[in-house]
Amino acid sequence: MLRPPRRLPRPPRRAASTGPGPGRRLLLSTPIFYANGPPHIGHLYSALLADALHRHRGLRGAGPGRLSTGTDEHGLKIQQAAAAAGTSPPELCQRVSGLFRQALTQAAVSFTDFIRTSEPHHQRAVRHFWGALQDGGALYKGCYEGWYCTPEECFLPESQLAERRDAQGRPCKVSLETGHQVHWTKEENYMFRLSAFRDPLRDWLRDNPHAIAPDPFYQRVLRWLEEDLPDLSVSRERSRLQWGIPVPSDPTQTIYVWVDALVNYLSVVGYPETHGEWWPAAHHVVGKDILKFHAIYWPALLMAVGLAPPERIFVHSHWTVRGQKMSKSLGNVIDPAACIGRYTLDGFRYFLLRQGVPERDCDYYDEKVVKLVNSELADALGGLLNRSTALSINPSNTYPCFSESCFPKVLDYREAKGLGRASAEDYELVASVASLPLQVASYFEGFQIYKALECITLCVRQTNGFFQRHKPWKLDRRDPAEQLWLDTIIHVTLECLRVYGTLLQPVIPHTADRLLSRLAVEPEERGLSNLTFLPRYDGKPCPFEGRELGPDTGVLFHRLEKPRQRQHQIETKKL
Repeated sequence: MLRPPRRLPRPPRRAASTGPGPGRRLLLSTPIFYANGPPHIGHLYSALLADALHRHRGLRGAGPGRLSTGTDEHGLKIQQAAAAAGTSPPELCQRVSGLFRQALTQAAVSFTDFIRTSEPHHQRAVRHFWGALQDGGALYKGCYEGWYCTPEECFLPESQLAERRDAQGRPCKVSLETGHQVHWTKEENYMFRLSAFRDPLRDWLRDNPHAIAPDPFYQRVLRWLEEDLPDLSVSRERSRLQWGIPVPSDPTQTIYVWVDALVNYLSVVGYPETHGEWWPAAHHVVGKDILKFHAIYWPALLMAVGLAPPERIFVHSHWTVRGQKMSKSLGNVIDPAACIGRYTLDGFRYFLLRQGVPERDCDYYDEKVVKLVNSELADALGGLLNRSTALSINPSNTYPCFSESCFPKVLDYREAKGLGRASAEDYELVASVASLPLQVASYFEGFQIYKALECITLCVRQTNGFFQRHKPWKLDRRDPAEQLWLDTIIHVTLECLRVYGTLLQPVIPHTADRLLSRLAVEPEERGLSNLTFLPRYDGKPCPFEGRELGPDTGVLFHRLEKPRQRQHQIETKKL
């Protein structure tokens, strides 16, 4: 295939309005989900990661933010799925897009924008983007042939293929990554000069070592860029693919579905007119299976039209079910709605974000969910709240006072012996909880939400140990000295719970709201920017002292029942 000479990429333009600062804007995005089937927990996991980041940023008061999600509705897979279901592509997309919107709403994903690639404003943005690629000399027409994978909507090189046998025993080639069968395809397409962007992409990543997180995925992309970067086919013959956006001025071609889909991150913020108010302050949350599209193709396409790459790309791995990949043929595709019904909304949100480790695949099974949620939410957190607010030890139902004489401030807790009634372990607890907000913020910034939750869990255990160690139920409130110490124990415990409730809002919003309401923490007191732990320990006034606690609405989080037998919530929706 003949190829015209390379043209150098234009330097990207950065929008001044998105620079660093306390009021800067930020777009967080999930992938837009392919509308050829209903949602499963892998989709929900992507959305919950982005939602937690979005909520945490809102609690910090960090400036205007948007969370975009939606559905990718063009391509050969949609065309084939609609034909198999005996319906039209628009009808299929309308139904499946509704399922995704419903699932994300049910999971309390706080999206501000839900985009569909079939919408006119998005299609106009794609046509404008295509025109910008052409105007910049980034496209040319040529004959392309290679191994095409329909489920992945892309051509694959030989290095990413393996020899297998199909169901009839005939030899075939499949994708090493997914196992999907590929077919040799030859057609005339428009080509994108991806090869011209190898060095600019490497420069971008080396200048921005945190652009892709976690680090193993950043290193993977750098390794890819050490290899040849062939030009990319960015259109398909219209005779083979009718369900898509036609190439402007060439009705024989359809724009490649991935070019179409990636532009959603621009169209959602008003491209080509008003995107400069948000771009490139964008953080994408994506699965590892679409890393190359987001970390190589998308930045190169943006550079080609003079725009900067997104600030950050957060990458996560996949979920398996009892060690097996989710598959319709295995009947083990997990339905999020069924899980939320069984484990509660916050219970299932907590499980996915607590157990999900972006760097590696994570395994799902019912018993694991029940054990984790019962241990950490029902018993440790809920039990601590119930015990520390019980009328038997706090008959006034108020936020009791802290006594500096019982718990004096010390520079070295090892020297605290004999100064009050607090032990070295108690001072360790105070130090741990005081540092917790910054720890949690650091882990959220590094896309390690599971580590943030691990730190909170450890502190909850420490607080339970503190409460159990001093046995406030055995103290005699009629004795003035005992009452001071009893009130101090409860005060410290409630202060710890207030911090935990505040920090858990991005993950379990409804449970955190109940916890904070029980502690009489007003909505305007629930942000992170003014979260101060145990101010009386530092000799400062505590606004909560003496405040009447909120109404007791019962158990914070009810224990889940153990599954009586091995069960899976499998997908039953028929397209």
